Amino acid sequence: MNIVVNGKPQALEAQTNLQQLLENLQLGQGRIAIELNGEIVPRSLFQQTILQNDDSLEIVQAIGGG
Repeated sequence: MNIVVNGKPQALEAQTNLQQLLENLQLGQGRIAIELNGEIVPRSLFQQTILQNDDSLEIVQAIGGG
């Protein structure tokens, strides 16, 4: 299955959820926002949200600072 993450093609196993994707990308920690096909996905739904072929994601990681 092929998706696009932050503008870059990514190949995944079928039935991959958002939480698994974050773990594969080593982004499981910290504050993260995900937009899936133009819709923000609440963190509480990451594990339930199964990715589909040709999905487009934007993943933004919050960085603290001053």
